[in-house]
Amino acid sequence: MASRLNPYIQFDGSAREALEFYQGVFGGDLTTSTFGEFGAGHGPDDDSKLMHGQLETPSGFTLMAADTPQGMPYNPGENISISLSGDDGDDLRGYFTKLSDGGKVTVPLEKQMWGDEFGQLVDRFGVNWLVNISGS
Repeated sequence: MASRLNPYIQFDGSAREALEFYQGVFGGDLTTSTFGEFGAGHGPDDDSKLMHGQLETPSGFTLMAADTPQGMPYNPGENISISLSGDDGDDLRGYFTKLSDGGKVTVPLEKQMWGDEFGQLVDRFGVNWLVNISGS
């Protein structure tokens, strides 16, 4: 699989509803995982919130979304990130390194509880980037 670039939208408790709406608009297959399924919530109200949702459409669009866990800021207008994902680890690690130049790494690129390598950063222009390397 080649690497892909797609939007990742953060919601304040309505990620599932939004993704189901977008599925109605664009069609496709929707997969979701809650904070409760991973034991990763920041409080008791997080268990049913989406930790990650992904819509794959027949037109080739990919839309990802999640809910903001308790205790983390939700800032409408600043709630969209760009996701780079795939299995080409060398390319994706290189992108992560180059994007972080002059920016701020907020989550180091390392193996995560779901089994992939993942990192997050804000580039020097204030753009949020998520990098996920599958099967690392």
